[in-house]
Amino acid sequence: MSIHVENITKTYGEQKALNAVSFSIEKGEIVGFLGPNGAGKSTMMKILTTYLKPTEGTAIVNNHVLSKNDIDIQKSVGYLPEHNPLYLDMYVREYLAFNAAVYKVPDATIEDVIRHTGLSPEAHKKIGQLSKGYRQRVGLANALLHDPDVLILDEPTTGLDPNQLIEIRELIKSIGKQKTVLLSTHIMQEVEALCDRVIIINKGVIVLDRKLQDLKKEKTQIIEVEFDYRVEEIALQQLPKVTKVDNVVGFVYHIHFETDNDMRAQVFDFAHDNGLKILQLHQKNTTLEKLFTELTTQK
Repeated sequence: MSIHVENITKTYGEQKALNAVSFSIEKGEIVGFLGPNGAGKSTMMKILTTYLKPTEGTAIVNNHVLSKNDIDIQKSVGYLPEHNPLYLDMYVREYLAFNAAVYKVPDATIEDVIRHTGLSPEAHKKIGQLSKGYRQRVGLANALLHDPDVLILDEPTTGLDPNQLIEIRELIKSIGKQKTVLLSTHIMQEVEALCDRVIIINKGVIVLDRKLQDLKKEKTQIIEVEFDYRVEEIALQQLPKVTKVDNVVGFVYHIHFETDNDMRAQVFDFAHDNGLKILQLHQKNTTLEKLFTELTTQK
């Protein structure tokens, strides 16, 4: 067991940021910690990294007990906070060397993490000269310097452009093959792309803890399609197993199906038969989206 959280509560005055939260994460899992802003995600992350103390409850991280073995926890956890704190006037290698000295790891490790995180082309530059995507890579490299067993990543893809987003996702997936990763985000697509399991928190309480493969077995699916021309919604509603059609924007439609069969072929056939071109088409994990909305908008 890499992380075991038991009845963690954190209060600020009369406000409960976390309310008796409990969960466990097995070694080698990539777990998405999902929730709206202010749900308690970052507070939980900071507690697990020993930055904050819980008001009540306890946790075990890599067999080390919170508040009793905090130094050991810090040595075994790599942490990338939401607001990645970097010294912009330092060079990439200089910054990593500074932190390597803190962890007392050999200089060779610096070059290893630079290669592993794809920083080699930019390693000679000052951090302030880097794009947001490469700054995130520097943060990940720093979190990996001491070869931690657990990585805790708080909103690691916030503010990235689409290309940077794909690069950082692939990097995290690669890292997750060897380490346990707890990934905080409020973006559902992030969980779908990266994670084995999702935990949804709302108002400081765990409202869902499921494996992604179990959610994907559900029959509901949404196909997002963009045609080159406007289509009457009533025409799309004639497709088999359709329960709902939404014209999202322009020529983009969300088609809701109630079936466990992949219905993209049906949408392709519809376009062909009606002389339409498909500009983009993908299948969305609608069960997760639906659950997220239902569970985080309850009063």
